[in-house]
Amino acid sequence: MRVLRFVILILVIAGAFLAGLAYDREHTKSQAKERRVLYYVDPMHPAYKSDKPGIAPDCGMKLQSVYADEGPAAKDTSHADLPMGTINIDADKQQLIGVRYGFPEMTSGAGTLRAVGKVAFDETRLTRIHSKVEGWIEKVHIDFTGAAVKAGQPLLTIYSPEMLASEQEYLLALKARDILSHSTVREASTNSISLVDASRRRLELWDLSATQIQEVEETGKPIRSITVYSPATGFIIARNAFPSQRITPETELYSVADLSRVWIMADVYEADLDKIRVGQSAVIGLPSDQGKTFLAHVNYIQPQLDAATRTLKIRLEAPNPNQRLKPEMFVDVDFRISAPARLTVPADAVLDSGVRKTVFVDRGDGYLEPRAVETGDHFGDRVEIRSGLQAGERIVTSGTFLIDSESQLKSAAGGMAGHQHGVAPGTAPKAPVDHSKMPGMEH
Repeated sequence: MRVLRFVILILVIAGAFLAGLAYDREHTKSQAKERRVLYYVDPMHPAYKSDKPGIAPDCGMKLQSVYADEGPAAKDTSHADLPMGTINIDADKQQLIGVRYGFPEMTSGAGTLRAVGKVAFDETRLTRIHSKVEGWIEKVHIDFTGAAVKAGQPLLTIYSPEMLASEQEYLLALKARDILSHSTVREASTNSISLVDASRRRLELWDLSATQIQEVEETGKPIRSITVYSPATGFIIARNAFPSQRITPETELYSVADLSRVWIMADVYEADLDKIRVGQSAVIGLPSDQGKTFLAHVNYIQPQLDAATRTLKIRLEAPNPNQRLKPEMFVDVDFRISAPARLTVPADAVLDSGVRKTVFVDRGDGYLEPRAVETGDHFGDRVEIRSGLQAGERIVTSGTFLIDSESQLKSAAGGMAGHQHGVAPGTAPKAPVDHSKMPGMEH
């Protein structure tokens, strides 16, 4: 009896299970019949649609079904009018990739324009040393290029027969003056004095110093070897004086450069020329010593543009204490420019591909719109926006590279979606071809 009851209980449970399974199956079929699938969408980019299930081509996620009973009202259409490339990134993902936001600001005041410059000699401080008489060099005191010299320092000695003869003439004129000074003929005394003055003037014009002329007068003997002294303080940058060398007035013996002040020749692009003017100040920086700077001023702007580089030479003058600025050295030149208030954004907010400059604008609910902008001058770590952006628009200031990659993928996927069945976006499908009307196909 107990066995019979147990068997009946098992049969009741089994029947209930089968009945429930059948009910679920029928209910599911009923729901499936009621919920007809319209199309499939990318969960990350709802703009992408497909008539078949599968995987989204841009992000690799499984396409989600859109049912007929959901209707258009069930979907969020508030961002349906956003331009191509707009992406939606939730807050968690934005935090993961380090997205930060900011606003365009009106920036005014002083800015800088950086250019590359090269140190050059101040040509107004170059001294070229020649002898005004012919002769031979007997001794050289400064015998290497680069030597530092001071004004009045002896450079070399010269034996000049022409100078020696002029000194002897001067001595004879002195003797004649002394003899004729007691003459009763007044004209003879006057002429002797004139002869002395003329002889002395000739020696002075040949750069014989007053001390040397006095030595000739006191000793009564001509100086055989004339010493040539440096007329300026600086460094020897060229030397053409060697012992026993014959020289003429055309021979350049030395070239002395005063490096207490130097020129900086900076290359400025033609688009920036309107920001540079004579008298404008600039800061000179040494690439090898970032902490050392020099203040310079523009003293000349070259009149001709370089056709190859599209740059113009700007000449600046700068003091050179301790000769830190060496000729032919490359330096950084930061021109100080003043500008009116302009709309600027952080430089990191602008993604420059070389062809297009893009800023991502926050459209709310995680939607980020790529916006093409035109940039202008740089003001420190900010850049001017000339068009494409308005004040008050919230923009992405960090993480733009990763966002742009996502936007590019979406744009590519949107283009692929428009090519379903071989039809390009916005074009009508081609009419079917009637092969019976083709040549050679008539029956």
